[in-house]
Amino acid sequence: MDEELTGAFERERRGLLAHAYRMLGSFHEAEDVVQDTYLRAARGWEGFERRSSVRTWLYRIATNACLSALDGRGRRALPSGLGPAADDPAAPPDPLGATAWIEPFPGDPADVVTAREGVRLAFIAGLQLLPPRQRAVLLLRDVLAFSAAEAGEALDLSVPAVKSALQRARARLDEAAPNRDEVLEPSSPRARELLAQYMAAWEASDPEAFRRVLRADAAIEPVGSRTWFSGREMCLGFAAPSMGAPGDWRMAPATVNDQPAASAWFRGERFGTAVLTVTADGIRAVTLFTGQ
Repeated sequence: MDEELTGAFERERRGLLAHAYRMLGSFHEAEDVVQDTYLRAARGWEGFERRSSVRTWLYRIATNACLSALDGRGRRALPSGLGPAADDPAAPPDPLGATAWIEPFPGDPADVVTAREGVRLAFIAGLQLLPPRQRAVLLLRDVLAFSAAEAGEALDLSVPAVKSALQRARARLDEAAPNRDEVLEPSSPRARELLAQYMAAWEASDPEAFRRVLRADAAIEPVGSRTWFSGREMCLGFAAPSMGAPGDWRMAPATVNDQPAASAWFRGERFGTAVLTVTADGIRAVTLFTGQ
C-alpha cells in the first residue's frame, strides 16, 4: 500500500469516523463506512488524478459510501423525534427495533469536532431529518469547511445546486433543533456542577435533589422506546419510582457526544449511560442509553 495514502488515511481516520457518524446516526455503521472508505481508496489509488487533495478525496469516498448506506433506509431518531411525549408518567415503554435509534458517540470526540456542536445529540437528531444529500452538503460546507466547488465535486452537483441545498438544510436544521447555542460545553464549571448534582441525587435516591437540577421544560428520553417524558413533574413521576434506596445506584462521570454523561450501575449491574443536555439554568434533557 502506498505510504502517502496510508499516512493520509490514518491522519483522517477519526475525522472520517465523526463525519460518517453525523451522516448515519450510528457509531457502528460509521465504523463500517470508514473501513469501506479505506478499501475503496486502496482500489482507486492508482487512478487518483490529484485534482483535489488526498483529504478531500477521502471525504468524497466516505460521503458517497454513506449515501449508499442510506439509500432506501428509514431515518434514525431519538424518541422525541417519533411522536409526542407521554401524558402519563407510568406509561409503559413502546419498543422499536435497534436500527431505528440514534446511537451514542463514545469517548471524547474533541479531537475531531470542527464545529462546536459537531456530534451533540440535538445536532445529530436534526441532521437525520434532512434528505441525505442535503445532510451531506451541510456537513461538507458547514462542518468540514469544504468550498462550494469541492462539495459539488464530491456529490456531483453544480455550485448553484450546492448553495441551494445548503440554504434549505440550514433552515430545516434551525427549525428542528432550535436554541442549540444554549448548550454548555462539558468542561464548563456549570456543566460539571450539574453533572455532579445529577449523580449525587441518584446515588442518594433523592427525588427532590433531582428536581432541583431539572429545568421546568426538561425531558427524559429512554432510547429504545417511543415513550418519552416532557416537563419537570412528568420526568420526576417517571424517574422517582426507579430511584430505589440510597446506594442502589452508582454513577461515574463520562463524556459522550461532547456532552456530560453519567455511566450508571444499579445494584452492581451495568445499567447504561445518561447523556445530559445542560444549560446555565439546569438540565434540559436526559437521554438514556441502556446497556451502553
